[in-house]
Amino acid sequence: MSELKNDRFLRALLREPVDVTPVWMMRQAGRYLPEYRATRQKAGSFMNLCQNPELACEVTLQPLDRYALDAAILFSDILTIPDAMGLGLHFTTGEGPKFERPIQSEKEVRALGVLDPHAELQYVMDAVSLIRKELNGRVPLIGFSGSPWTLATYMVEGGSSKEFAKVKGMMFDNPNAMHQLLDTLAESVTAYLNAQIAAGAQAVMIFDTWGGALTPRDYRDFSLQYMTQIVDGLTRHADGRAVPSIMFTKGGSAWLEDMAMSKCSAVGLDWTIDIGEARKRVGNKVALQGNMDPCILYASAARIKEEVSTILASFGQGEGHVFNLGHGIHPMVNPDHVAVFIDAVHELSAQYHKP
Repeated sequence: MSELKNDRFLRALLREPVDVTPVWMMRQAGRYLPEYRATRQKAGSFMNLCQNPELACEVTLQPLDRYALDAAILFSDILTIPDAMGLGLHFTTGEGPKFERPIQSEKEVRALGVLDPHAELQYVMDAVSLIRKELNGRVPLIGFSGSPWTLATYMVEGGSSKEFAKVKGMMFDNPNAMHQLLDTLAESVTAYLNAQIAAGAQAVMIFDTWGGALTPRDYRDFSLQYMTQIVDGLTRHADGRAVPSIMFTKGGSAWLEDMAMSKCSAVGLDWTIDIGEARKRVGNKVALQGNMDPCILYASAARIKEEVSTILASFGQGEGHVFNLGHGIHPMVNPDHVAVFIDAVHELSAQYHKP
């Protein structure tokens, strides 16, 4: 594998010195970019785009050709695992993901086996290998998965949900079935992420989109426990260097200390907490990733720079900050505003790092 020309993202995750704060964006390969929309149209559907390694590689690299980003993230979807488990994933325009065969009983939970990523999801590993080759050491490549709880919400609900009535109904009424489902998913995610690392991913991230819908007790029992299990099982070194892990729970700022105890390298933050407060709470246990409100990118260039400056000042001097949005970039954002954001992070952050 080629030598990394820019490793500040990996260094920041390990709380090592960097010249400037590294920056990337969740959903950075997405609909806000006209070139992405063109490739998506060529693919014919979102799942075709995910399942074609050449096209997945193409869209992964598109934002890097526009912006001075410090990391690439594999173009894929968190629902690849339940799709590979045979639940019949399809996307309906304007309605999001739907499953033809949602999990509705303990019997159906017991029938699910642990995923073999090389049998059902080899197209993802092929995409990782190709992206890593095409990057040629420009920046590191991030692999990712949904968290067991987040995957379970889609699998039981049959799609997106606001109330989480079915999945919470199973959790409260049949906790044994829910724990079995989550354990199967945790083993599957561990194997999936380790396969991505073997294929060339240099850091991995667990997206817990719906952990914030739980009570503190249920979050620890039904979400964090299984993410911690995954982190414990991850490959720690590859290609002669550490492979950092990032844990991100949207709406999870109440549980920062618990997340920091999980042995992950970094905790991702949404925009509902001040990053300086988060740093005080976790100390030197983990790096922090985040946490600008994505809607700031609708504002003027001056306002975007002001927000970047405020977040950098809040984190303060020293290492362990990866700048990011607090959630994925919105599809209607002007791509020129993204350039202002990325450049401002690099320009304004040098003062917080020793020369």
